[in-house]
Amino acid sequence: MDYEDKTLKCRDCGRDFTFTAGEQAFYSEKGFENEPARCPECRASKKRERNFGGRGPRQLHEVVCDECGSSTQVPFVPREGRPVYCRDCFDKMNSRASAK
Repeated sequence: MDYEDKTLKCRDCGRDFTFTAGEQAFYSEKGFENEPARCPECRASKKRERNFGGRGPRQLHEVVCDECGSSTQVPFVPREGRPVYCRDCFDKMNSRASAK
């Protein structure tokens, strides 16, 4: 089947965007029946929002590993009195615990 570029209107921002012949062939090959309703920019924005739950990228906190003393980053706020480990030490401790 021959496809031709189509101009569609984004339902989020209202701008026109091109649904290329190549994209149409891809959609057909994958069995998608509906044309995209959002422009590529709004699709990417919606995907980022979905992936991060609307809270943005994960914030990392700089810490020192309680086992080896190396500097590392963790995706949580460390609590006073609780040890924090780098990835290597954490993996070592978990492998020891599961071997018991």
